[in-house]
Parts: sequence; C-alpha cells; structure tokens
Amino acid sequence: MSRVNYGAKPIMLPQPVLIIGTYDENGKPNAMNAAWGITTDFQEITISLGDHKTTDNLKARKAFTVSMGTEDQVVPCDYVGIESGRDTENKFEKAGFHATKSEFVDAPLIDELPMALECKVKSFENGILIGEIVNVSADESVVTDGKVDLKKLKPIAFDPCNNAYVVLGEKVGNAFADGLKLK
Repeated sequence: MSRVNYGAKPIMLPQPVLIIGTYDENGKPNAMNAAWGITTDFQEITISLGDHKTTDNLKARKAFTVSMGTEDQVVPCDYVGIESGRDTENKFEKAGFHATKSEFVDAPLIDELPMALECKVKSFENGILIGEIVNVSADESVVTDGKVDLKKLKPIAFDPCNNAYVVLGEKVGNAFADGLKLK
C-alpha cells in the first residue's frame, strides 16, 4: 500500500454542516455556517469559531441553536458561511430563512432546517464555544417511528478535501451490535 501525504491539514471526514442561529442584542436573528464542531458529551457540543457577528451575539444572549444543514438548503447554508452578519444588514432574510423562537433558549430555530440542538453557552474562550444541549427538536416531516429519519432529513457534510458538500449515505451497519460478532 502506498500513501499520499498532505501535511498538517484540518481533514476529518465527515465534517457536519452546522448552522448556528443566534439573536443579536435587538432580537434580530443571525445564522452562520460552522464545520468544526462535535458533540463532546451527552449534553454538550463544542465548536471552534473565530470572531464573527455570531460570537458577538453569543456574548450578548448566552444561547444558540445548531441546525443541521440539509441537501435542499445547500445554497442558503453555504451563503451564511461566506457572508458576514457584520457586513450585511439582512443576511438571515437574504438566505431565505425564517425564525421561530426556541421554547428552551434565547435563540432562533431556523424554520427551513428541520433539526436543531438548542443550547446555552457554557463557555466561550480562545475561540472555543462549549454549549450545553438543553433540547433537540425535529420537525415531524423528518421523523419516522419517533426517531429522526436521515433519509428524510438529508443532512449534508463538508468535504474539506474537495471543498464540496455531500449527502450522508446509506446505512452500512448497526452500531453497538455488529462488532459483537467478533467478541
């Protein structure tokens, strides 16, 4: 086997397309695309962020939502990652997003993105946001038998090798079960 070396690069596959929803100090909704995030405990998410309008909002409101980017919303999901809320007065509206206030945190749910984690800020230091997941909500349109159905949700992932978005694929196994064959 022969390997190709790429050097030190942030390549982890797949990288979720996380759309962070916040309100500013005046209650105006904002959204940004973030790929460098992961759940770090059963009720915790950690996201690496730079300096953005979203980070201003996090400091002001201490809450945020994290929606999963979806196949049918690729264009607006990409747009909120390449446009700054500091530079564009109506970024959220220009993306075609509509907000519904979360029942659990002081942050907007994005109506067009059917699944979201609703979070409180635990800490935000040195560009690392740690949030407490207070609730996960999903629109009934993406639920089958009481569970989020990935075929209906159609979440996308960021492919950093090719600067592309891909839809998550088919089921190939059963977690916490298939490996038992080797026990």
